[in-house]
This record gives sequence, C-alpha cells and structure tokens, in this order.
Amino acid sequence: MLKQTIQIVLLNLRSIPQRLGASLVIVIGIAGVVGVFTALFAMARGIDSTLIATGDPLNAMVLRGGSQAELNSTVSRETLDLASTAPGVRQTSDGKPMVSGELIVIAELPRKGETLGANVTLRGIGEQGLALRKNLSISEGRAFTPGLQELIVGRGAAEQFEGLSVGKSVRLRGSEWNVVGIFTSNDAFESEIFTDIATSQTAWGRPNTFSTALVGLADAGQFEPFTATLTADPRLNVEVRNQRDYFTAQTKETGQGVKVLGTVVAVIMALGAVFAALNTMYASVSTRTREIATLRAIGFSPFPVVVSVMVEAMLLALLGGAIGALLAYLLFNGMTVSTLGGGFSQLVFNFKVTPGLVGSGLMLALLIGFLGGLLPALRAAWMPVTTALRAG
Repeated sequence: MLKQTIQIVLLNLRSIPQRLGASLVIVIGIAGVVGVFTALFAMARGIDSTLIATGDPLNAMVLRGGSQAELNSTVSRETLDLASTAPGVRQTSDGKPMVSGELIVIAELPRKGETLGANVTLRGIGEQGLALRKNLSISEGRAFTPGLQELIVGRGAAEQFEGLSVGKSVRLRGSEWNVVGIFTSNDAFESEIFTDIATSQTAWGRPNTFSTALVGLADAGQFEPFTATLTADPRLNVEVRNQRDYFTAQTKETGQGVKVLGTVVAVIMALGAVFAALNTMYASVSTRTREIATLRAIGFSPFPVVVSVMVEAMLLALLGGAIGALLAYLLFNGMTVSTLGGGFSQLVFNFKVTPGLVGSGLMLALLIGFLGGLLPALRAAWMPVTTALRAG
C-alpha cells in the first residue's frame, strides 16, 4: 500500500507541468487569500502590540467617575491635590509626589501630502509627566520649556503629520507653537504631541481642570489602598485605573474591528479559493481518468489514488500560502501607518507579520487545499473502472 501510494504521488507530481495553467489557478488564488489574511491580521497585531505596550503597571490614572476615556474625563485641581497626598504615592529624590495633571485635547493638522486636517492628540503634562513614562526618551532636540508654546512630538506623529519636525512651527488655537523635540517610546504615546500643562490649559481655555491625574505608585501593592482612599472620599467622584490595563483595554475597541474585517474577508476569499481548487482538481482528475482507471485495473487500490490527489492539492495550496505569506511580509512587515483610534485621534503603529501569523496563514492554505481536493479525490478513487475506461 505504501509503495503504491508513493508511486502514484510521484506520478502526479511529475505531471503537474503538463497542467501548469490549471495548477496556477490554485496557487495564485490561495496566495491572494493568505496574503490578504496575513496583511489584515498584521495590522491588528500592530495595533495590539502598540497599545498593550503603553503605560507603566506602577502608574495609576485618576479619571472622572463613569468616563470611558481620558478625552471624556474632567478632574479638578482639588482631585489632583488629594491624589498627590494619598497613601502609596511614589516620591522623587527631593520629596515631591510623582504626579502629573494632564489635559487631553484634539488638535487638527494636515497629514503629509494632504491639505485636509486630521485629528492628532495633544497632551499637556505636568512636571513629572516625562519621568512617569520610563520608555520615553528625547531622540532629537530637547524637552519643552514650561510656560512657553513649545511642543515635543512623538516619532509616529512626526512621520505622519506635516510640519512636526524640530525647528518648525505649527499653528494651533490661533497662534504659533514651536517644535523643539522628537521623542520615542515604542508605544501609543508616539502618536501624540506633548506640551506644558499650564500652557495648554491657557490656550484651550480650561484653567485648573485636567483630563486625568497620572500618579506613580511606590509598588504594585499600593494600588488597592490608593484606590480605596480616593473612591471613599465623599468630595470626589472618580475611578482609578491601572495605566497598563487602561491601554490594554483599548485594544478590544480599536483592534476588534480590524480582526472582524480580516476574518470576514478571509472567509469570503477562502470560499472562492475552495471552489477554484475544486474546479481545478476535478479538471485534473477528468484529464487523467483513463490513467487512474488503468492503475486501478492492474491492482492499485483506491486509497493511494485518494492520497495522490490530496497531496497534489495540498502541495499546490501550501506553495500558494507560502507565496502569499512571503509577499505580505515583504510588503507590510514594519510598515508605519495610522488609523482612527480611541478618542477620534490618529493612532500610529507598525504592521507586524509574526511567525505565528504566518503559520496561521499556511494552515488556512492547507485547509483550503484539503477541502478543494477531497471530493475530486474520492470521485477519482471510487469511479467504476469500466466506466472510467469508457469515459477516458
């Protein structure tokens, strides 16, 4: 049985060049399915990795009670002061609390190569705002000077928007703001612009109000006491979120739509590829009806025939899947793009074609090859020999 199987499989594979056009239908169709599948899910992986990497698990965010995001939150100066004196707050070397009152607003700037404006997040941060972001470093220029209309820009925002390079200025709220630095952080903050909190409050007419209070805690065990103190205070209406958990939760909102879209598109294209494989393999079996019947007549059993047709279909599918995954990797891996994220602002991220994603694409290709080859294989194996000889 094994010897018969190997012989028929080799015979099939040697005859593929004679059916090159039909075989390419399977290869190209499945390459398209896997390429689109890999690209869309690489986009979702890029969004996930960017947001999940954002934030420090030792940072707590104090938001207004019931607010869904920083942009919808408003906290008062009193809230910021009470958060600064709550138990568990980390201190600087000179005894200052590691707390940053922050204001989130949406600015509008043209994207590179475009004239229409697009939303970008501008974040006013307090004195400790940079220190509370351990991954952030100034890669070009310098930090802004408090009290001046100066900006430091995330690398992602600088690549996507016009005029956000060191030494240039942009017009916001009717006045000129100077870009003095570019920072990197390898997270969602690279999509934002930072400035001094007091300057942003004055420019946007929101004195003594903040979107959130960002608080550094001494250790992970201080989160519960800190939260309990603030939520139990009758003067406050707040909720406290772990900064890392807050941004991780954003992936469910921002990335879920991309994953659903990727799944729907992949399923629709996969169905088309299955039918293409069915047609191709049926045509392949039809042209070799007499050959298969002859093999059956001289003693070959149905099982090797089934295996030979299935091997051909799945090898063609695997080749198509490998081509599609390779193209997706070459074209998309590491590509920087932006999409509308939480708060109706641009989120800049990189496509990530991971080994796991490539493996999933190849499994999808094999599944298509299996489904496309199964019925033709069964038809070839169990067709009556006399009928097959007459048909041939």
